[in-house]
Amino acid sequence: MKMQSVGFKADSKLEAFINQKFKKLEKLESTITGYDIILNVDKSSTKDNKVVEVKIKVPGSELFAKKKSTSFEEAADLVSEALRTQILKYKEVKSSK
Repeated sequence: MKMQSVGFKADSKLEAFINQKFKKLEKLESTITGYDIILNVDKSSTKDNKVVEVKIKVPGSELFAKKKSTSFEEAADLVSEALRTQILKYKEVKSSK
């Protein structure tokens, strides 16, 4: 799991929360080979400027989601839900082959 925070230093509590959040996805799909996670603060003047981008590598494909919210934790929750849906679709396609 590769995590990168752009323009700030993520504290260990935030990193632990995000690691735990995305490790749960491995229970849905055991063939996940890696994660690329980018945490970023958007330069907009709005409060929902915390961005979480996640790319998950699975055999033959990559799944990606990017969400913005008022906190990194909330954005990670939104990304996790989006990726959960994508993983379920990936498994459906994989099992129909």
